[in-house]
Amino acid sequence: MLGFQVGVRESAQSWRELLIDLKVRGLVVPPKLAVGDGAMGFWKAVDEAFPGTRHQRSNACVRRVHKAANVLNHFPKSMQPTVTADLREISHAATRPAALAAIETFKEKYAAQYQRGVACLTKDAEALLTFYDFPAEHWDHLRTSNPIESVFATVRHRTVRTKGALSQKTAKLMVFTLVRAASKTWRKLNGTNQLPRLIEGVRFTDGVAQADATRNRAA
Repeated sequence: MLGFQVGVRESAQSWRELLIDLKVRGLVVPPKLAVGDGAMGFWKAVDEAFPGTRHQRSNACVRRVHKAANVLNHFPKSMQPTVTADLREISHAATRPAALAAIETFKEKYAAQYQRGVACLTKDAEALLTFYDFPAEHWDHLRTSNPIESVFATVRHRTVRTKGALSQKTAKLMVFTLVRAASKTWRKLNGTNQLPRLIEGVRFTDGVAQADATRNRAA
């Protein structure tokens, strides 16, 4: 955990204050990628604080959260299991072309009757597929914000059971303590050996370093 601050979830100003605080404390190199849900204030603040940072929208289609939930809201409940399976075909495609093909199939199947659901998916298609430009070992971490959501679930589990009104200071201390405790069980990053290559500027296509792909073709 690098930053912690009380703020308004959708407020660009709250996110801006958090990101500027990170910069002041030493995050001088812009992050390669920011992963989040549809909170518009967050993306606006990221673009202002770190203009070069790319966006990855959470596409956790195996769970009905964020983008998947937003899309499913436009479909009848009876159709949602089938639509969820189609969304999973997109989010777990092996390559970007395969994911784009799955999006086209989704559009062909549903656009006639469920245009709003299709529009909800396609308007963020580029940000949903950014992870293909990063090492394949990192995809499990990049294409979903579920790890953060699980931490928030721990916080909610405790705070909803807290009796009596808490001051902001007390609430902040309690939440901070809960997150610190949860962080001890966080899963380690897959493919740590790929991080130096990202820092050096090696480009990846469909999860494979371009230099490696060229070498394999030559072999």
